[in-house]
Amino acid sequence: MSAPHIRPMQAADREAVVQLLGDSDPWKTLGYTSADWNRIFAPVPQGRETLIAEIDGTVAGVALVREKFLLGDYLELLGVATWGRKTGVGAALLAHVEQLVFARTTNLFACVSDFNATARAFYQKHGFQEIGPMPDFLIPGSSEMLLRKTAGPARKGR
Repeated sequence: MSAPHIRPMQAADREAVVQLLGDSDPWKTLGYTSADWNRIFAPVPQGRETLIAEIDGTVAGVALVREKFLLGDYLELLGVATWGRKTGVGAALLAHVEQLVFARTTNLFACVSDFNATARAFYQKHGFQEIGPMPDFLIPGSSEMLLRKTAGPARKGR
């Protein structure tokens, strides 16, 4: 498998992104449907960076970044196709996001479901710290864990 190519999402990618997210967890467990993903990605989200990881012309991953969140940026979504997991697609996509974010701010935030042990380990491996739980945030009985990776304080000392 060749290395992923990271690029901005285009309207023509929507169907592949919807299928990628609709076919996988944690999204199914959280109750997201193809209708939700179509609403989010049609049109391509404005005011956010929406990136695609592509391997040999096939969409393998997607990232959605919102700028200016808690003195940093927020990684709203990082999704990798089931067939692309454990191949470096997620790591490449996250590294690209970090390069963009840390060029303009010092903090990158994300959330991960408490039941998603694989994603929690992935983010920890990549230097994120769990800040704390948000109980019953998306579904009853489950928490979303707020994560932070930092390049330093948001403000410089005196």
